[in-house]
Amino acid sequence: MLLEFTVGNYRSFNKKCTLSLCAQGISDEPKTNVVKKGNVKILKTAAIYGANSSGKSNLIRALAVMGKCVLGSVKLNDGDELNYDPFLLSNAEGKPTFFEVLFLLDSVCYRYGFEYNLNKIIGEWLFINEGTRKEKMLFVREGDGIEVNEVLFTEGIDNEKNTNDNRLFLSLCAQLGGEVSKKVMGWFQVGYNVISGLESDGYQGFSKFMFHTHEEGCEEALAFFHSLELGFEHLETLEEEAIVPKDLPSELRAFWSKQLTGKKTISLQAVHHKYNRDGKIVGDEKFDVEEKESAGTRKLIDLAGPIFDTLKRGATLVVDELDAKMHPLISMHIIKLFNSNEYNPHGAQLVFSTHDTHLLSSRLLRRDQIWFTEKDEKEQTDLYSMMDIVLPDGTKPRNDSNYEKNYINGRYGAIPYIN
Repeated sequence: MLLEFTVGNYRSFNKKCTLSLCAQGISDEPKTNVVKKGNVKILKTAAIYGANSSGKSNLIRALAVMGKCVLGSVKLNDGDELNYDPFLLSNAEGKPTFFEVLFLLDSVCYRYGFEYNLNKIIGEWLFINEGTRKEKMLFVREGDGIEVNEVLFTEGIDNEKNTNDNRLFLSLCAQLGGEVSKKVMGWFQVGYNVISGLESDGYQGFSKFMFHTHEEGCEEALAFFHSLELGFEHLETLEEEAIVPKDLPSELRAFWSKQLTGKKTISLQAVHHKYNRDGKIVGDEKFDVEEKESAGTRKLIDLAGPIFDTLKRGATLVVDELDAKMHPLISMHIIKLFNSNEYNPHGAQLVFSTHDTHLLSSRLLRRDQIWFTEKDEKEQTDLYSMMDIVLPDGTKPRNDSNYEKNYINGRYGAIPYIN
């Protein structure tokens, strides 16, 4: 499970900001929103609010970029440039980007992070905590040197000198078969997934494949659709030869004809009942989902794969603009799935950005689950939770407050100011 993510000097983030999913010592409802793992209480969901261009998407993008840096490091050649996209509105040129993640895996807490610029890894570190008060260092990289704990991280011994300036030490140790480093790399591969709620190109095919092969999670997804009363009774899949669109120019048609030869595509069909004048069912009609279902229904079907795969594996799903194209009650239902003990027995997590103020309710989210992004006068993004807010009278927001009304009225900040 994800505990914390820290980013600094990336896009609109200049100073370091931390998103935490560690539950604070408050008595807020619902109680099911928190899961206890050992001595740690962890939040199952977190919502991120803020005005347009305040940095919500940059925070989520930073999580994705960190993963890409870790998983792509092994493929780099000496001298290749890194994915460096710093804050540009200050005079601190060349300042490194900072990423750090804290996560729980097999009852062990790992803290891994690194700093880098366009050409070089400036620093890198890995610590573990096995339930004690003090964490243990496995390795620390500073400048051109790497200090390795020769008792706890034997896989790193003598590999320091083989690490290129632009490659992560962790990825080298994992490539050479290191047990601990492979575990950490594995978390970046399957522990969390970052997707867009606006564009489904990256996961639409995964959802179609889930329905086509009846993978685990398929039946739960269909039951979810049925509970929402979307109109169709069930989904059917159809596997066909891949077809090149007719409206492509001739040179592109020739190229894609070669690429798609022998390839299969999966299409989804929603089965609707047909009725007579008396309202009795007299048959079924199949709708091509892409052609005849609404944008909101298509999005729900596309999201089903990542949602129910995350729930069955107990992983973390991060969604930018979860509410796009969806009714607030449906967004609320998805959040309740993750907050539920019944539908989320493995402690899966959902982190999402949204503009939907209907979700700002003490009946749905605790105060420590609600986060805000806001830019200051220097256009730097600040990230803070509702628990960090101090109101004009010196108090903190109460758990019986009207969160939605207070947010719209500007009491929590992170709203657009229109002149």
